[in-house]
Order: sequence, then C-alpha cells, then structure tokens
Amino acid sequence: MTMWEKLRPYAMVAPAITVFSLFFIYPIIYMMYLSMYDWNFISPTKNFVGLQNFTDLLTEKEFLQVISNSTIYTVLTVTCIIIFSLLLALWLNKASVFQSFVQGAIFSPHIVSWVSISMIWVWVMDPQYGLLNWFIGLFGFGKLAWLSSTSTSLISLVIVAVWKGLGYNTLVFIAGLQSIPRDIYEAAALDRSKPWTTFYRLILPMLSPTIFFLVIINMIGSFQVFETIAIMTQGGPVNSTNTLVYYIYEYGFRFFKIGSASAAGVILLVIVGILTIIYFKMMSKRVHYQ
Repeated sequence: MTMWEKLRPYAMVAPAITVFSLFFIYPIIYMMYLSMYDWNFISPTKNFVGLQNFTDLLTEKEFLQVISNSTIYTVLTVTCIIIFSLLLALWLNKASVFQSFVQGAIFSPHIVSWVSISMIWVWVMDPQYGLLNWFIGLFGFGKLAWLSSTSTSLISLVIVAVWKGLGYNTLVFIAGLQSIPRDIYEAAALDRSKPWTTFYRLILPMLSPTIFFLVIINMIGSFQVFETIAIMTQGGPVNSTNTLVYYIYEYGFRFFKIGSASAAGVILLVIVGILTIIYFKMMSKRVHYQ
C-alpha cells in the first residue's frame, strides 16, 4: 500500500473536519477561555478572574430563575410535542386526500421562520383584540394577559413552540409508523388484540428509535430558544420568561459582560450534555431497532 493510499481517507475527511473545528470546536474552546476573564468587549485588555464568573452566576437569584425557566419550558414543550404529535400521527396514518391535506396544513408552520411566527402570535395573544381571547370568550372565559402576566407568559411561549413543532414531529412519527411491517398488525388482529394492547405492546416499542431521536432534538432545540423570547416577551415580565440563550445574549451584547455571558454559555453546554448522556443511558436498553 502506497503512502497516498494510506493518507487518502484522511485527506477526504480533512475539509469537513477543518470546517467543523473552525466553526464548532474553536468557538467552544474560546468561549471556555473567555468565561475565565472579565472583559467588556471593547477594552483591549482582559482581566483574569478564574472561576469567579461561574461562582457569581450560580449564586445569583436571577440566573437560577433563568435555569428554572429553561428547564420548565423544555420539559413542557418536549412532553407536549411528543404526545400530541404521536396522537396526530396515529390519526393521520392513512392514505386519503383529507389526511394528506391535514398533514400539509400542520407541517406548514415548520417552514415559516421563528420571527414571523412570533409576530403572528403577538397579535393572536393580544389581551384586547387577540384571536385567542376571542376564542376562549366563546366558552365564557375572561380575557387573559397571555404575554404580560407572570402566570401565563411562559405557558404562552410553550404553546407557540408546540404549535410550530407539531407538524415536523408528526410527519416523523408517520414515517416511523409506516416503517412497521404490516405482518405485525395482521398478527395482532388474528390474536384479537385490543387497540390499546397493540399500541402499548407492539407499536410503541417499534417506535422507540423515533421517539428517542425526537426527544433529543426537541430537548436541545428547547434549551436554545431565543427568537420567540426576543420578540414576544424580552424575558419579562419580571424575568419569568428569560431563558439561558436570551440571558447570554443580554449579558454579551447589551450589558457587554462577555465573561459572564461566556460562563453562562459553558453552563448551558454542560446542562445539555449531562441531560443528553443521562437520557442515552436511561433509554439505551429501551430502544428496539428493527
């Protein structure tokens, strides 16, 4: 084997590795470096403070609330998206014109930008003239201050996220359902298995790889929420919707506290990494591949 034949595999992956290192690995390493300095983004000098930025953040009541907001938002969003999209997929898993139309209708929000979605929902949730308050008024409920009340603001953002993510997750679930061999359904019918038993004992285990994939990507995406908060609430009212990415943006590009913003970024990276590892460990023996 010549030298070129030995080096050719490395040469072929070198461009991808270079781009990945430049735009992913290097920013992470530089963020970790900045997290140990006090810097205002303008001064040519950086003051080394070690782990002081992390200590300040983890003892700050506002930042602890930000972590709590991010966790609650992620848990509610991922749970609702997985449950509702699975139910929709079970209903839409049929070859008919109506089902095809509904699939296209619920998928359309996925291709619309978060900025447009956020601006639409700001109007929909307007306390005086919003469509949502008009709708719940038909059932005798009073008007709600969806985005300006601490009791409903975070739930409002969850509603927007679920509405936008429902279509994509539903189509992925439909693809998973259609990949299940028809023999399994026929065997269940011959055994006179009840629909719930068929779903719990057969369909759900066969969908475990799909559920595993969707939980991971939705969890990571929920922790990175930014656009809806920046446009709809700006972290308010009273810090009730402030999440980690918006907190990083505020401290980095509004208050110019680059060290604190970088430390918050490292904490976000650690939280997502730990949750992903835990989920992998918990579900590794529960996922059944065909």
